[in-house]
Parts: sequence; structure tokens; C-alpha cells
Amino acid sequence: MSFFNKMLARVGVGAAKIDTILERTEYYPNEDMNGVVHIQGGNVDQEVGNIYIKVMTEYIREHDEKKEHVQYAMAQYKVSDEMVVKKGQKLEIPFSFILPSQTPITLDRQKVWLHTGLDIGMSLDPTDHDYITVHPHPYMETVLQAAELLGFHFHSSSVEYLSRSRYGVPFVQEFEFTPGREFSNRITELELVMRLEPHGLQVLVEVDRRGRGLGGLFAQAFDMDERHAWLELSNSDLNRGVEHIADKLENLIIQQSR
Repeated sequence: MSFFNKMLARVGVGAAKIDTILERTEYYPNEDMNGVVHIQGGNVDQEVGNIYIKVMTEYIREHDEKKEHVQYAMAQYKVSDEMVVKKGQKLEIPFSFILPSQTPITLDRQKVWLHTGLDIGMSLDPTDHDYITVHPHPYMETVLQAAELLGFHFHSSSVEYLSRSRYGVPFVQEFEFTPGREFSNRITELELVMRLEPHGLQVLVEVDRRGRGLGGLFAQAFDMDERHAWLELSNSDLNRGVEHIADKLENLIIQQSR
């Protein structure tokens, strides 16, 4: 019977189970995440190599003119060393780690989740998925509010593959805005990409200019009508509030849209 139970456990029948419980389900990038991994022993004793938690997301990558959703592990944390989970045993293992700074904001159906697993040799590893909501970091929220203060309207957000990323991950999250009355005669779209830094926030500002005359039409036809520049915002800048950031953003947009 014991041998039979072991064989069943290898394919997941009567094997140990895991359940990750988080203190909360909503977080900001760079915020501490705390929780407990609950383990319920199965019908037999099982040797566990380690317990790990991966922070997962997905990005869009175009291949052969088709878009595919690629899952990506932003970080992996070891929760426990090797152990033996006894038959029917109940364990609780607390954990704490920081949500990576480049974790995407969960707008427009963007997914972020924790993948918890038990590493059991020659067996089907028990796993658990827990989806979380990721809000903009307060610094990012300041920039988004500054764009709205200038009359821009949030349109969409997407996480796109970028082969030469300076972010430490193979993607960027773009926030797209349509212009209000003040900028509608200058540009058709504003895109923002943000990167949290220890000293503040880096913002890639890209404008899609409206074509002007034959030169403008030529530029649009060959995708030459986009301009981008980096806006470096220090902690002190961001702490001065939305209006101060709006002034900086407005000056940069005007420069780019000339």
C-alpha cells in the first residue's frame, strides 16, 4: 500500500498541497509583501527540495506579424530549505520580500501573480497561483496626475517586449494618452514610460506629432514623426507635487512638438 501511495503521489494523487496566503492582494512596486505558505502533507512522507515563490507577469511580443503573450518571472524567492513533509502534516512558513520595482501596473487586464511551488524530485510539483493588483507607485501616480492636469486623457496601457531594455527586464509598460484642447493641434498621442530609481523617477516622454504640410506627411508615412526624451525627476521634484511635475512635463512636450 505504501509503495502504491508513493506512485500515486508522484503523479499528484494524494500528494502534499500548498496554499499561499498574502496579508493583502493590492500592492505598489517596491513595497514589502508578507504572507504565509500553508503546506498540507499528503498520504505519504515526501522530501521537498525547497519552496519557492516567483513573481510572474506577461508581456506582448510580435513574431511573424503575430502577437503572443509571453510569461516572465520577474523574481524568484526561496522560502524554505530542504525538508521532509510528513504524512498529513500541517506546516505554516512565513515569508517576506519586496515586489520588484519594474512590476507592471495591472491596468487594461495586465496580469501579475505569485507562483508558489514545492520542488519534489521525480514527482509532479504542487503549485499555487495568486493574482494581485498592482497600483502605481506614488511617484508614478504624481506623473499620471500631472498628465491629466495638462488636459491629457488616459487611453490605454500595454506591456511590450523591448530587446534592448535599460530596465533590467525584457519589456516596458507604456501609458498612452490622447491630447486635450491645448495640445490637440500639436500632437496626436503622448506616451509615458516610467522607471523607479533610488533617487526618484525616470520618465521617457514620447510625442506623436501632427503632420504639417508635405514634410509632416512624409514624416508620418515613414514613422519619423515621433520624438522622445528622458525626464529626470528627483525625490525632491516629486515631493513638490503634481503642479510642479506638470510644469516640467509641459515644457518638455512643447520642446518635442515644435
